[in-house]
Amino acid sequence: MSPEEFHNEFAPEFATETSAYGNTVYPVKPGLTRRGKVALAVGVTVIASGGMLTWQHYAAQAQENGLKSQELALKQQELRIQELKEINKATAAQSKEQEAEEADRKKFVDACVQADKSLIGKQMGVKYSSVVSDCQAQYQGGGSSAAGTDMASVGSAEGAGGGGGSSINSTGLLAITAGGGMLIAVAARRTKKVNAK
Repeated sequence: MSPEEFHNEFAPEFATETSAYGNTVYPVKPGLTRRGKVALAVGVTVIASGGMLTWQHYAAQAQENGLKSQELALKQQELRIQELKEINKATAAQSKEQEAEEADRKKFVDACVQADKSLIGKQMGVKYSSVVSDCQAQYQGGGSSAAGTDMASVGSAEGAGGGGGSSINSTGLLAITAGGGMLIAVAARRTKKVNAK
């Protein structure tokens, strides 16, 4: 290939280009310039260090939240233990009270049996077992437990009544609403007649 043929064949590819304004346009090198490389390196460093700091902060917060939740769980367990201790104290006091009531009841039954023992054989049909069963029936429950059930039934009856008659039942409310509606209807009819004149 001769130099002329080479020039004709490949010259358009390597020729300098001119812009629309007549300036020579030089080919642009692919890749980043020095400034671009520096800017990219600074950006990557900022993003990496920011991500690392963010991760450390997140890890510290997560650890602190975990410690707080464990502390809260321990406090709840302590409260539950205290509650169980109080329940056990109340149960123990109640069982002591019931034992005392049962002992008093037994004393009363024994006294009753001793008092009625003299009737055995003197009256017809009176046996020791019937005297014991009669005395046990007479002192069936403790006095305080019977009073407690009476008070509970009275309290539930008052609770169902609505606080001693200070509330309005649904029938009274319906009657008040109907009366108010009739008053409004009468007033509206009268004002309509007055305005029509």
